[in-house]
Amino acid sequence: MKQTILVTGASSGFGLLIAQKLHDSGHHVIGTSRNPEKYIGKLPFKFLALDIADDSSIESFGKRLFSQIDQLDVLINNAGYLVTGLAEETSIELGRQQLETNFWGTVKLTNQILPYFRKQAHGKIITIGSILGLIGLPNVSYYSASKHALEGYFKSLRFELNQFNIKVSIVEPMGFKTSIGDNAIKSTGIIHDYQTFRQQIAAFTKREFDNAAGPEPVVHTVLKVVNEKAPKFSYPVGKGASIFLTLQRVAYHTFEGAILKRVNATK
Repeated sequence: MKQTILVTGASSGFGLLIAQKLHDSGHHVIGTSRNPEKYIGKLPFKFLALDIADDSSIESFGKRLFSQIDQLDVLINNAGYLVTGLAEETSIELGRQQLETNFWGTVKLTNQILPYFRKQAHGKIITIGSILGLIGLPNVSYYSASKHALEGYFKSLRFELNQFNIKVSIVEPMGFKTSIGDNAIKSTGIIHDYQTFRQQIAAFTKREFDNAAGPEPVVHTVLKVVNEKAPKFSYPVGKGASIFLTLQRVAYHTFEGAILKRVNATK
């Protein structure tokens, strides 16, 4: 059945791939970008301007969207970015900006859509989280914090929206090949005591990105959630995800040791 679907951050990464696949599957797709004029005529679906780090952009978005459509079936929260850096070396301001965009921006945008979903008595919210919202790894403390915050927020929201026939789910990818690493903002702080570890983690991260799988499983999972009548809340995606989560839950010391062993072995 053809659905009207909003995909935030649809100009690159997972957002672009998801929006393209949904369009190819026959859905009416609306993507968002901070600079939508760049993509007019270049991509087959409609773009609207939205900056989830800008309150005024978010506050006007609902009225702009629903002046052009009568109904929205699915909101896919994808917009966001990655801050990398060791926790102590990352400025509080840079960390705050990460949370403001990835967490607060997503929450504020969702709140703009909810009145319309409640009025039509149905809707589906799918948020692109991360396996880092379920586990922690070095060099991504604030990104991980933002994704953990989304997990907690949407778990609670799912209970509250059940009465309105609004379904809430979150997709938690492992590391996949997208542009997120290329577009990451890196901490510029330098503390001498971390010199060796910083070099090791940089090499470890590069190796992980270089060996990452293609993003198709994430796109497939999102389409699955879009089409399910009663989706569950959590959808971890990627090779090793279930092992990571099981180890963290029942044998954290083993999980922690395995990560440190892989980092320390990187040169």
